[in-house]
Amino acid sequence: MLEQLLIFTRGGLILWTCRELGNALRGSPIETLIRSCLLEERSGSASYSYDAPGAAYTLKWSFHNELGLVFVAVYQRILHLLYVDDLLEMVKDEFSKIYEPTRMVYNDFDDTFQQLKKEAEDLAEKMKKSKQPVKAINANLGKKQGLGQKGGVDGGNQKKSGDDGNGDKDGNKTKSYVYENGHTNGEHVSNGEVTVASGVNGKENRSSNTGAFDKDKLQKMRGGKGGKKTNTAAVSKAPKEELKKKPRVWNDSPPVSKLDFTDPVSENGTDNVPVVAVEHGESMMDREEIISSDSDSDSDEEEELGKNAKIETKKKGWFSTMFNSIAGKASLDKADLEPALKALKDRLMTKNVAEEIAEKLCESVAASLEGKKLASFTRISSTVQAAMEEALVRILTPRRSIDIMRDVHAAKDQGKPYVVVFVGVNGVGKSTNLAKVAYWLLQHKVSVMMAACDTFRSGAVEQLRTHARRLQIPIFEKGYEKDPAIVAKEAVQEATRNGSDVVLVDTAGRMQDNEPLMRALSKLIYVNNPDLILFVGEALVGNDAVDQLSKFNQKLADLSPSPNPRLIDGILLTKFDTIDDKVGAALSMVYISGSPVMFVGCGQSYTDLKKLNVKSIVKTLLK
Repeated sequence: MLEQLLIFTRGGLILWTCRELGNALRGSPIETLIRSCLLEERSGSASYSYDAPGAAYTLKWSFHNELGLVFVAVYQRILHLLYVDDLLEMVKDEFSKIYEPTRMVYNDFDDTFQQLKKEAEDLAEKMKKSKQPVKAINANLGKKQGLGQKGGVDGGNQKKSGDDGNGDKDGNKTKSYVYENGHTNGEHVSNGEVTVASGVNGKENRSSNTGAFDKDKLQKMRGGKGGKKTNTAAVSKAPKEELKKKPRVWNDSPPVSKLDFTDPVSENGTDNVPVVAVEHGESMMDREEIISSDSDSDSDEEEELGKNAKIETKKKGWFSTMFNSIAGKASLDKADLEPALKALKDRLMTKNVAEEIAEKLCESVAASLEGKKLASFTRISSTVQAAMEEALVRILTPRRSIDIMRDVHAAKDQGKPYVVVFVGVNGVGKSTNLAKVAYWLLQHKVSVMMAACDTFRSGAVEQLRTHARRLQIPIFEKGYEKDPAIVAKEAVQEATRNGSDVVLVDTAGRMQDNEPLMRALSKLIYVNNPDLILFVGEALVGNDAVDQLSKFNQKLADLSPSPNPRLIDGILLTKFDTIDDKVGAALSMVYISGSPVMFVGCGQSYTDLKKLNVKSIVKTLLK
């Protein structure tokens, strides 16, 4: 049964809702859809699932881009209503006929909706009945077929071309499989005729090609291995010469007895580390970044537009293209947008945006432009690029305040320290960038304490101790093989006694699949309830950014004993100075987590920490 159907403008004004349905929805599914899907450029998805205590809803929607209207239907997920898509299209067509921008009330649409709903239900019932005998025939045919082709109704996921003995006789058959649910070698292929219903839990069936192999490739690999063995045997016979490092010679100075250039050590065993306090100058966080207004991006854009124009001219002819550019197109459809979106997707992927994210963004832009009228003297490619630029700015712009200094002073007024926990995978630079954040806070006259909670990696405590001595700030440490959650808790208590304003907690690097370490991190966050959880990630990653962030958030939610688990609040992007124009990791991380990029590490010194410039990133992505 349909729970609710709502019509509202893109500005958020509700025009009509079905009063006869009038079911009280549990939670706030429509508000969550707007906040988490429509505003985050995920509107290209087919549906949205919302879980509330005691209920699970599926939401589907449709846009009327020319009028700026949104149509949303809500129903119980377990029902699998087949007529919702058709009903939304029918409601959209009928409502657009009576819509007026100055009109706010549409009570006369109730009767029309009831008639449309009945028509959609009858149509779905007829289609359901007509498909039943077809399924029975397919099942019988599947039983009669031989071993080479197996039919069936086992979840709609059986293979049409066999991968057993018959598949090895033909090399081509083992490379590609076509499934009844429209999957090919694990890649999703849309099929307009066959629709496969998902299971009760709402998850789609997926298949992967794990049994096929190439004999030629296997022989080459074996041959390569044999060649390597002969080479190693030949090399092993050669006599080995011991390489000794020669001492350094400076001009005419006498030879050095040993190569020992380490800093002198005091009697108690502590190194004499130089103090840098505020000698490094102002942090880049407090500098305004100036975007150069060169014309390279404009020329590249014009060149890309020219290529797209040539493609369209070849397909449609010169006269029709010129006429459309002058008179304006009636409305854009998927066929018109596809070439420009494909070029845009390829461009985003070359800038290190994850493939999944680039595809979803293009789908969302297509959904926002489909049905819109193209203005005169405007190319489709430039319209698509403008829509993508608007979407990227909306995604990268933080939805909440990221002013840490304000939050620090608010916590200080309450008489407690502001706690920041740095988390992330191994080797991304958590400790180094923690020191950069500490240096930036010191410049703002904020007292900082470091907490060495990486009790797992050898040398982690000593590394943080060195940073603390150079910056002349206290560090709380308990050595190795201690519980990080207890160490962090004691550090916060010590900071409260000493009057420190901020506690920066360093944690051990861990892969997103390492459950014991993820469980320890979840415990640390649950016990200490930090004010800010920063995920430290490399700007060098591409598709792996999606896996890292999504699994970190998933593990923190699953392993936390709290009913309202804490997730990642912000992102610190490191090694940004090594990627040139491959800035796509920032977009991938923000898109998949919904958290803003709060810091960007761009060098080796303490001052090399800055804010993310959204306009600069968007300009580079579309360049």
